[in-house]
Amino acid sequence: MTTKVLFAWSSGKDSALSLHRLLNDEQIEVTGLLTTVTEGYDRVSMHGVRRTLLEQQAASIGLPLSVVSIPQQCTNDDYESRMRAAMTEQKQSGIDAVGFGDIFLEDLRHYREQKLAELELPALFPIWQEATTDLAQQLIELGFAATITCADSQAFEGTGVSAEDIVGRRIDASLLRDLPAGIDPCGENGEFHSFVHAGPIFREPIPVSTGEKVLRDERFWYCDVLPA
Repeated sequence: MTTKVLFAWSSGKDSALSLHRLLNDEQIEVTGLLTTVTEGYDRVSMHGVRRTLLEQQAASIGLPLSVVSIPQQCTNDDYESRMRAAMTEQKQSGIDAVGFGDIFLEDLRHYREQKLAELELPALFPIWQEATTDLAQQLIELGFAATITCADSQAFEGTGVSAEDIVGRRIDASLLRDLPAGIDPCGENGEFHSFVHAGPIFREPIPVSTGEKVLRDERFWYCDVLPA
């Protein structure tokens, strides 16, 4: 008997690796993707990816997409109530568990498990505690193509590398060589986020180009990824 899993999809690299693992597990049936999108911007929260590209990802993966809209400057109460409503609906539709792309942030894992336990749903973490240097290399070797969409200037401060220069770059061997010491190669501490547009989970690549770079909240650099 297979376990029906809803996957919490961020549009980025860690999600892609985790989803790849689940899709290749004969005991798992991935039923769909769930993503938070910020109202007004109509972009994936934190990652800054356009909703149109998110929808192209889901279509190319071949899974239904559920979007949870959250307000700008979202409070924790707003986030939790909207996610609870979405997860309750998903449970009623027959899911058995929820998958995530987290790697080593213990407090975040505990938070997810605690909130899902309230709905009697387990959480799955396919790449949990794997070495991020190995995971970044796997991403490249498996043929995933990912572009950095957001970088935290505070994380890069004093490293000799500018967050502005990092956004818009592809995650490849050259980028990994250029990342300064102290920056996790998977950006697991929030140093950067990405958009995956090709790889083994996709039926066909999503053609994209990079647009302008902007600084928001005097901290986060974003590079607009555009449908080509």
